[in-house]
Amino acid sequence: MGLTATPGFQALRDSAAILDLSDRGRIRVTGDDRARLLHAMTTNHVQGLKPGEGLYAFFLNAQGQIQADVYVLCFEDHLLLDVEPETRQAVYEHLDRFIIADDVTLEDVTEATFAFGLEGPRALELAGAAGMTAPHAACSHTEWEPYSVAAISFSGAPGVQVYGPALRKDEALGLLTNAGAIEATAADGEAFRITKFKPRYGRDFTEKSLPQETQQMKAAVHFQKGCYLGQEIVERVRSRGHVNKLLVGFTGDSEHVPEVGAAVAYGGKEDGEVTSAVAVDGKFYGLAIVRAQVAQPGTIVGIDGRPATVVALAG
Repeated sequence: MGLTATPGFQALRDSAAILDLSDRGRIRVTGDDRARLLHAMTTNHVQGLKPGEGLYAFFLNAQGQIQADVYVLCFEDHLLLDVEPETRQAVYEHLDRFIIADDVTLEDVTEATFAFGLEGPRALELAGAAGMTAPHAACSHTEWEPYSVAAISFSGAPGVQVYGPALRKDEALGLLTNAGAIEATAADGEAFRITKFKPRYGRDFTEKSLPQETQQMKAAVHFQKGCYLGQEIVERVRSRGHVNKLLVGFTGDSEHVPEVGAAVAYGGKEDGEVTSAVAVDGKFYGLAIVRAQVAQPGTIVGIDGRPATVVALAG
């Protein structure tokens, strides 16, 4: 059965909520060759970043499959990598394996730091009330000593992510709650990001996915940059002009929550499967990987015997 919107979910939808994202991995990369290495290891244009800028990218293997996704923030003396909790160690080891004669040092600063998402339609207003200068360009960031504030949203709502030293976490939480933000749970954030059709690595796309299947190419892949690991496959898929399956969103009227792995039916046959789903206040929402021919927004499909409408993803 579906859930009734909790105070945290309502804050994400109607005002502003605080999501504790401290369990996400944070890796600090220093050294003169840091940008060159990250440029060669990711799908986006890291060498073009200036301090205060950032980007979203994928790490691929030689077969062009996504091993992790990452937010890269550029500071004067380092790059900060923000990754899913489950890929934190793998990303560290993946990069460390390719450091040979490079002037690059990796430091896992996850335990020494915290991250809060301040998200919702009033998030930027409340950020200002707390004293932050909130950035607006995607993945850009500003300093709010001793914190950094980045234009990154976990849930798909408008908002920012606040980073800082772990010893100042309670102080930052107090500043945000005093400004009027409401604490939300991890479950609130996960449910809300599904209603916004925002895909998440490890749930909606995995180590077997190709970048084009995610429909996140505009944000994550730069086609004019130099060579990077997995580029040959990405270019081959682009020259072919299509992939066989695509990630999409879907929604319908029911309290019933489709199970992860449930079949998506179209034209009397199974054409995909559910990757994430939630039901809130009488409607269900989700993401699914489906045959490319079914991925057009507005297509009516069947999920668990109920009609659902295909919608475009966030991003």
